[in-house]
Amino acid sequence: MKPPKARPKALAKRPAVMTGAFIPVLGWPPDEDRVEAVFERLCRVMPEPKTELNFSSPYTLVVAVALSAQATDVSVNKATDRLFRVADTPEKMLALGEEGLVPYIASIGLYRGKARNVIALSRIVLEQHGGEVPLNRADLQALPGVGRKTASVVLNELGIEAAIAVDTHVFRVSHRLGLANAATPEKVEAQLFRVVPEQWLPKAHHWLILHGRYTCTARRPKCSACVISDLCPSRPDLVAMGEAA
Repeated sequence: MKPPKARPKALAKRPAVMTGAFIPVLGWPPDEDRVEAVFERLCRVMPEPKTELNFSSPYTLVVAVALSAQATDVSVNKATDRLFRVADTPEKMLALGEEGLVPYIASIGLYRGKARNVIALSRIVLEQHGGEVPLNRADLQALPGVGRKTASVVLNELGIEAAIAVDTHVFRVSHRLGLANAATPEKVEAQLFRVVPEQWLPKAHHWLILHGRYTCTARRPKCSACVISDLCPSRPDLVAMGEAA
């Protein structure tokens, strides 16, 4: 029986935050010209990237993002399509109540805790902020169920702050491209702010998420269809390991 192939050293380490995908731990910081080229090309194929969550106001955006934790945007949109028809303001959500909210979001993971948070944040928005979602990081992160990542998504999507929310897609793609090599989302975020050119920061969050969701996937990344594959330092190892499609 043939001995198993040894993993290339670049891909031998898998940070705990990532599961289901081998990602490299490369040298850092990356070459500035290569980083510029990466975002130029992503901009070319996705000139106006947006969140795939459906929303109609800052309030519905906050609720949708809070519901999306450990859930797909598709599943959240299916739930909020019905929910927002009956409760798209803090007042209406509080009138619905926690038990009234549960049936609308029961198809989403962790729905019980999310229902409690949505009702709690709705009460705070109504009682402490006059019914309007506070659009600053400190007050957003003070809302139940709204951590740094959720606040970053909201602030970025509404054009208030060039934030980068590091989810599993951003974490994986950043490592594979050599934009970051840190082991935690917070440290990856800090590294990205240091290497992403300022002109690309407002949309970098969406480009990295969408690229990871549809092209640089956790399993079998679609390297042959990738517009930046020749700029990716991880592609040779992924191909050698049989990980790349």
